[in-house]
Amino acid sequence: MEDVYRLYKSMKIIHNYINGKLSKPKNSNYIRVFNPSTGKAYAKCPDSSFTDLNNAIASANNAFILWSKKSNEDRSEILLKIAHELHKNREKFALAETIDNGKPLNDSRNIDIERSINNLKFFASAIINNSSESHSLPGNVINYTLRDPLGIVACITPWNYPLHLLTWKISPALMMGNCVIAKPSEVTPMTAYLFSKLCIKAGLPKGVLNIIYGAGNNIGDEIVKHPKIKAISFTGGTKTGKTISKTASSLLKKVSLELGGKNPIIIFDDCNYDEMLNTTVRSSFGNQGQICLCGERIFIQESIYNKFKKDFVKETKKLKIGNPLKSDTNQGAIVSKEHYTKVLAYFDRARESGAKFITGGKSKSVKGTCSKGWFIEPSIIENLDRNSDCYKEEAFGPVTSLHKFKNKEEVIAMANETKYGLSASIWTSDLSTAHQIAKDIEFGIVWVNAWNLRDLRTPFGGMKDSGLGREGGNESMRFFSETKNVCINYD
Repeated sequence: MEDVYRLYKSMKIIHNYINGKLSKPKNSNYIRVFNPSTGKAYAKCPDSSFTDLNNAIASANNAFILWSKKSNEDRSEILLKIAHELHKNREKFALAETIDNGKPLNDSRNIDIERSINNLKFFASAIINNSSESHSLPGNVINYTLRDPLGIVACITPWNYPLHLLTWKISPALMMGNCVIAKPSEVTPMTAYLFSKLCIKAGLPKGVLNIIYGAGNNIGDEIVKHPKIKAISFTGGTKTGKTISKTASSLLKKVSLELGGKNPIIIFDDCNYDEMLNTTVRSSFGNQGQICLCGERIFIQESIYNKFKKDFVKETKKLKIGNPLKSDTNQGAIVSKEHYTKVLAYFDRARESGAKFITGGKSKSVKGTCSKGWFIEPSIIENLDRNSDCYKEEAFGPVTSLHKFKNKEEVIAMANETKYGLSASIWTSDLSTAHQIAKDIEFGIVWVNAWNLRDLRTPFGGMKDSGLGREGGNESMRFFSETKNVCINYD
């Protein structure tokens, strides 16, 4: 295991991907990139300038005419080549994701990289099977719909699933014939950099995809404001999303925002208890709780509350925290020192509000190579005041709170008392109850007796402060296209 860290001992230099080539930032400014498990800087990525962005825009502009006129089959073939290259290099990418992000290697291997490959394959297939509508009117009149590429679009992605969410956005954008300016998080840039090398090897035409790095309040703002960029697809925090929406809407750009969540898990006493318990541990602490879909509020019917609390604490304590490269680790490091500090401050505020931690609630010291890493224990809160900020705000860390409820009406009201509306899980064997609650709660994604089961054809996104628009399948294809109706009277 130590040998792996030695491979990353020398400082790695990440380059922008502009006009089909790897290039240094014009201003020669860089941002340090840290390995969360060791707390040490191991790489540098560009802190790109407006000059870098303009160069990327120019290359995309030059590439657009030829790329947009390629057949769907030709574009699909190129994306499948990239998917094939990623599959061949999946172990290398999984290791890079773990070093960069701090998540367990098994998660990087089985979730991040596999889902990235699936994203590429799915949209390569979707464009081949894409169709538009036609409508006949009385007489010899027909309307048909064209979906043309927008031009140059931007995809801004977060640090929790770096490659998975990058491929989730750029794949439909490219397949619809657009050229893309992508900005991965400067906190976790490594797999995007490696991905750009795959694109070169697979023969993606120069300028079709450009990947530039830098701080969100610097180059991110410039991307959103740039007049040549026609649409913004963003995944990240709600505060940033609101800023992007305000700027982009004033410029009449299309915007898709997938933002934060304060997701409920609703557990009835008639559920399949063992399956529920096992899944609820994952849905609370997967990826160290750094998933927008994680359940930060668990509502348990009062008849099984004490049993659930005892069993949930017991199972949570079994989670192994430590070096994410070890096969028995299932809780890795928090992604950055800044976020580590933010989550611990959330814990302090919860205590000040009168809440009690029945397990966790503190950082975790790991021996050996990871002694300086940013680890936090999986944490469960009880007696959290439902009027407190900690009940209402997203922690985005390994923490959840427990709450009793009596009946359907009460838990629906409790689930909805949040400004967020991303996802929810319902556990019950009563089909009527499942349908009623799924209808009445204000969340864009609802799982019944499951969590995070994804069909890439279905709409993905939230209500209220959890976002604007939907991604996935036809929703993504339509977002990255301009709709045109053609009406012909052929009498």
